[in-house]
Amino acid sequence: MSVRKKIKEPNGVFFITFTCARWLHLFRVTNGYDAVYRWFDYLKAQGHCIAGYVIMSNHVHVLIGFRTSQKSINTIIANGKRFMAYELFNKLEAQGNTEMLKQLASYLSNTEILQKQKHAVFQPSFDWKECLSLPFMKQKADYMHLNPCKAGLVKVPEEYAHSSAKYYYMGQQ
Repeated sequence: MSVRKKIKEPNGVFFITFTCARWLHLFRVTNGYDAVYRWFDYLKAQGHCIAGYVIMSNHVHVLIGFRTSQKSINTIIANGKRFMAYELFNKLEAQGNTEMLKQLASYLSNTEILQKQKHAVFQPSFDWKECLSLPFMKQKADYMHLNPCKAGLVKVPEEYAHSSAKYYYMGQQ
């Protein structure tokens, strides 16, 4: 469930989840997993830390250690989603997937149309939990790493390609 609550803290470790519009499998359809990895690279270049992640076909879970910066954490997440939305949109266009593009355009609210938006690629908000203890961080890491298993995609977490589980379970980057 998405929340529209602003993160007031300027830094800290947060478990973040964001979802494709209407739970569409946009990462799989576009093979757009690389857009998320590029966003992670950008975050790391800004001094933030990716502590764990899983990129599913229609949503992303990530543990991010944010350092204090000029931008709020909400703005950093919103900018990342915007960057990934353009990447996924461009991939759909390159595929000639006009059906999916029409579908994404149909999800816009009247306000978004007035703001000249063309497509709704992600749900408008994101879910977050601040991680104030190591046990809570471990709980969230286990939850996200088991996500592909619960979806029936793999038998064990480290088999899923778009996850940090292989690092945590086997020590492999």
